[in-house]
Amino acid sequence: MAYELRKCTLSDLKTLLRISKETFVITFEKDNNPEDFQKYVESTFTEENLKLQLQQKTSQFYFVFEGSSLIGYLKLNEAEAQTDIHDQNSMELERIYLLEEHQGKGAGRWMLERAIELCRKKKDIKYVWLGVWEHNLKAIRFYEKYGFKKFAEHSFFIGKDEQTDWLMRLDFE
Repeated sequence: MAYELRKCTLSDLKTLLRISKETFVITFEKDNNPEDFQKYVESTFTEENLKLQLQQKTSQFYFVFEGSSLIGYLKLNEAEAQTDIHDQNSMELERIYLLEEHQGKGAGRWMLERAIELCRKKKDIKYVWLGVWEHNLKAIRFYEKYGFKKFAEHSFFIGKDEQTDWLMRLDFE
């Protein structure tokens, strides 16, 4: 079945909140302190936070559908919306999440390819970058297959737990 990418709007807020929480919990809950993790999810994935992000002109959320089923989403940031770097010549792939039952079937590859295409279409964008938890070896290998290379690290906190994200980039030139 074919996949479809659709840009999110403010009217998608509740659906975006649901899939954001669900995919983050599925991906990371098992690897974190339960109390810290719960507090992080409750403070990060709120209607208020997502509404602000959806209204930001330099951030874009996209839903991914397989037929009529929502199976994942991604988020791209430009310039000041980026969580780090803030390079005018780059875009950040801040989030790329897929529902668990759709993993391993090619949808993740399709999503990453669409994200890269969207970045390449932007004038003056020379690379796309992302952060990935240093212990998420499966994701690191996935990004490396597409030519992403580690160029830095930064801290990411889940509650009091300081974790290290690898910053990886794919150059377009």
